Formats: sequence, structure tokens, C-alpha cells
Amino acid sequence: MFNAKAYSAASATAKLTSNTIPRRDITERDVQIEILYCGICHSDLHTARNEWSSVMPTTYPCVPGHEIVGRVTAVGSAVSDFKTGNVVGVGCLVDSDHSCPACQDNVEQFCPNATFTYNSPDKHGTAPVTYGGYSESIVVDKDFVLRVPTNLDLAGVAPLLCAGITTYSPIRRWGDIKDKKVGVVGLGGLGHMGVKFARAFGAHVSVFTTSPSKREDALRLGAHEVIISKHAEEMKAHAGSFDFILDTVAADHDINAYLGMLTLDGNLTLVGAPETPLQVSAFALIFGRKNLSGSLIGGIKETQEMLDFCGQHNITSDVEVIPIQKVNEAYERLLKSDVKYRFSIDMASFKLE
Repeated sequence: MFNAKAYSAASATAKLTSNTIPRRDITERDVQIEILYCGICHSDLHTARNEWSSVMPTTYPCVPGHEIVGRVTAVGSAVSDFKTGNVVGVGCLVDSDHSCPACQDNVEQFCPNATFTYNSPDKHGTAPVTYGGYSESIVVDKDFVLRVPTNLDLAGVAPLLCAGITTYSPIRRWGDIKDKKVGVVGLGGLGHMGVKFARAFGAHVSVFTTSPSKREDALRLGAHEVIISKHAEEMKAHAGSFDFILDTVAADHDINAYLGMLTLDGNLTLVGAPETPLQVSAFALIFGRKNLSGSLIGGIKETQEMLDFCGQHNITSDVEVIPIQKVNEAYERLLKSDVKYRFSIDMASFKLE
């Protein structure tokens, strides 16, 4: 066992502060990684502040971070796919039981014994729970380490490990969207990735937003058009015309308005997670035989596919790079949607301490 520098929250009301955490020595299956960049996900804030206590209560101290890019510093004897010096990624999962039907079907995120990157029971007993990427290093089972394309900016790659796969997976699962009409609800950390992927797959992409000020940026990111959802006439003009809509909004909103945008057999997939249940009209689904579904990140195989796709199409997240010392400020700005479109922490800043 060894100690690593990290930033952690001691309670739901405490700021993240600098300390050290234990990391296990590598087993034969493990990869030890020096973390170079870690994205800040809204899930980090929710977990650090125990805002999902009814579903996933937080164990403290909490070290968030599941959008990790780093360099391999050591590998176990059974590791053949990675070697010292490789640049790799780690997303929301660091282990599973490897044997259940979900794991066999390459959807490890649904494994009943999945080990999430932070705030998950640590089966190795190094700590009460796993500690995430707001740290200078991490040790991960080899099956949950991902290859990072060499042509991409690493700071922009980090958010792909959550925001990227969260939006890529439902688009791919729906099917071929080339020349289809696809909508993205919300233009934030998730939404801006949804726009990039849908455009790269050849769809006609529309962004739904309540903010007219986001029109120019949506078009820059690849949208063909922008629909201001609070303008009734604009919404009416597009009613019944969308094949697929990706809803990235994590706040309470009228889901029925977007179901009304779908064509026959159209699909609306939720990836945002509002704290309160959304009210869904049965008639909004019945008339038009519409489909409402949800999606949770993606398995390791699909995440690697997403990274490879990003390498081929030169896709990264739009990021603002910050030092670890500004993480609390970033959290407050995140609450105000004051970032375009994701924070990425430069872990070299640990050397300033």
C-alpha cells in the first residue's frame, strides 16, 4: 500500500481539501496510473454533497472523479495489453464480478457487483470505499483500462470517459442515424457532446434550448438549427418530425413537450437525471407509438469504441483547464452553468503544493 495526494470532501457541507489517501499495491491483474487530467462531472458535485442520498448515499471522506486520463507507471504480471508509459483512460467503473450476464454481455455498468470509480465498496479492503480521480494516481483492474488515441488533446479526452460515453451509447444503440432528424435537449456538458456525435454520424441535428444566447455556440458545435423551446411557435413548427431525441437536462422540465416532437415510432432517451420524477402523459406515448427510454454510461467495449471513434473524427470535449486548487470554485461555477462545457483538472498542479 502507498499514499497518494488527493482532494476530498469530509462531509456533505465541507469544501474539498488537500490530503493523502491509501492506494493498493498492484496485483497481477492491475494497472497503476499517474493521473494527468480528470474531468469534473455534475455527478461529482451531487455525490460530494450527498444529494443522491436516497439512492446512493455518500461515504466520507469522498474523493470524486471518474473522467480520468493518465500514464501507466506499473503493471501486474498478468497484464499484457498495457505497458509502462502508455497513455490510458479510466471511466466510471474500475471493476466488476466479470461473470454475471451483464458482464458477459459487455454492459458491466449493470453488473450487480460493479465497482464504481468512487464511493463504491472497495473489495480490496484498501479503504472503506473506492477513491476517484481527484488524485495524483490510481490502481485499476486491467479490464477497465482504456486505450487513448494519440492524436487527441488529453485535457479534452478526460470528459469523454463519462460525458462522451453517456451520449455516444444511446445514439449508437438506437441505430443508424445518418440523414435522420435528431434533437438534443440542453447544451451543457452532456448536450455539447451529443451534438458532436450526432453530427459526426451524419444526422440532421437540432438543439433544443431555453436560452437564445446559446444559438451561436450550438451552430459552432455542429447543430444545423436551434429551437428555442419556450417559444411555442418554434416548437409547433417541428412537432412530429424527430426520429430520435437525446434529453440531457438534469432539471425538472416538461418531457411531454419533447415527446410531441417525435415522429411515429420515434425515441426519446433520457441521460439527464432530474432529482424529482418527471410527469409523463400516457397519451403523449400512445399517439404515435412513441418510445421513452433511459441510458446509463456504457460498457468497457463500447467505451473503447467511442474513444476510437473520437480519434478517427478528432472529437474531444470543449474544456476549461483548471488547477486542482480551484476545484471548489469550479463546483460553484458548475451550479451556475458557468463553463463551456466541462472543467478538466490538470493534475500537474499537485506539484504546486
